[in-house]
Amino acid sequence: MSHEPIPFVDLVAGVRPQREAYLAAIAKILDTGAFVGGPAVGEFEAAFARFCGAPHAVSVGTGTDALLLALRGLGVGPGDEVITAANSFFATAEAISLAGATPVLVDVRDDTLTIDPAAVESAIGPRTRCVVPVHLFGQLADVEAILALAARHQLAVLEDAAQAHGATRVVGGKTVTAGAIGDAAAFSFYPTKNLGAFGEGGAVTTARADVADRIRRLRDHGQGARHDHLEVGYNARLNAISCACLSISLAHLDEANARRRALAARYRERLTDLPGLRLVAEDPGATAVYHLMIVRVDVGRRDAIRDALAKDGIATAIHYPRPIHLQKAYAHLGQGEGSCPIAERAAMEMISLPMYPELSLSAVDRVCDALRAAL
Repeated sequence: MSHEPIPFVDLVAGVRPQREAYLAAIAKILDTGAFVGGPAVGEFEAAFARFCGAPHAVSVGTGTDALLLALRGLGVGPGDEVITAANSFFATAEAISLAGATPVLVDVRDDTLTIDPAAVESAIGPRTRCVVPVHLFGQLADVEAILALAARHQLAVLEDAAQAHGATRVVGGKTVTAGAIGDAAAFSFYPTKNLGAFGEGGAVTTARADVADRIRRLRDHGQGARHDHLEVGYNARLNAISCACLSISLAHLDEANARRRALAARYRERLTDLPGLRLVAEDPGATAVYHLMIVRVDVGRRDAIRDALAKDGIATAIHYPRPIHLQKAYAHLGQGEGSCPIAERAAMEMISLPMYPELSLSAVDRVCDALRAAL
């Protein structure tokens, strides 16, 4: 019996329900000519700040811009070291380098695959200026422990929230949302993200007015006012059409995240206690938004399992096949194999399964049946 293919992600299905609203928003901007800046940008920034529970949100051109401008806004620069997780997307470390600082890549917890606070503490040195916990796969890192370390050593905390729009965690007895925890947070609106633009996009949220003001200046060529350049900045503005469309998507994000959690619950129910397979743990008090649905299989079996799923029409991916410290671009850091053993092992075990709000429960069941058969 032949099956319909199950894609890894279906961006067209995500656009379909609000297609007319998106077209109307685009038409409005076409009619006004307010393509850069203007009301659509301010409205989205205000809405996103409210969503995250942060006083300020500054939209920027990409998620990498968000990391870079946030680091610079926090005063990170040449001579500084910034500690982050070895198992993130390359851009996390890349932005640190682009800010003129040195990334220090540390290992992660084996259960959640988020940054290990004990590894962070061991890596703190006299040049450490900032810690960047990565909210990987849609789950907040152990921010309570990171914030305590940062306070003790007078370090800035920049959340890499690129995969965690709307994720929450209980910190100090209060539920907090990604983007309202550290000194600042960087978000990506790459199309596949939980809140995706129709192209590239990003934003920084912060409670600090001084940081928000500097990022607004940096994104616009360092201008304090038109043609008054106070410092060398970037061209990192997010266009008005993207902001107008993001505002529409943002209004439906809670519903989409709830759907992701329901799909993840079905995956977890069907895959728990399956020999030869491990799930990423959910931290107590954390509500993940499942940007990705990750399983871990025995080292050496992954390719055969992915091939078996592909033969059944099920698309999968790997996030990420090689940790950052083992990338050629960072060979000069001298962090060779064995320096982050958990991240290194997990990189050989992980498979990303189909996950997007429009996925059906019956498709999840089919993925689980195929995975069971392959194992």
